[in-house]
Amino acid sequence: QVQLVESGGGSVQAGGSLRLSCAASGSPFSSYYMGWFRQVPGKEREGVATIDREGTIITYADSVKGRFTISRDNAKNTLYLQMNRLRPEDTGVYYCAASPWYTSLSRDLYRYWGQGTQVTVSS
Repeated sequence: QVQLVESGGGSVQAGGSLRLSCAASGSPFSSYYMGWFRQVPGKEREGVATIDREGTIITYADSVKGRFTISRDNAKNTLYLQMNRLRPEDTGVYYCAASPWYTSLSRDLYRYWGQGTQVTVSS
């Protein structure tokens, strides 16, 4: 199994940027499909962006297309999410997750989860 630890969250004004990181340990990071998800109280956890094992197949939720960029560095066992032009509706707890099977915006395919990092965007 793989252990995941997110970092890089914080508070920012609308229009600002943040870069989230997810450090992986345990099983080989390169063997997992990875994703970023976010959740706000009272709502279901939603997929934000996903990336395949080689970093060549990438999917974004419509709400973040053109503003967020997911990437990975298999040599450093790290997943990233660059978030630009942030909006108040991007506020939430952001989780990274690992899937042994495939890349998808559906949280049901992800077996391993980090503890989450809070992102707060003020207007």
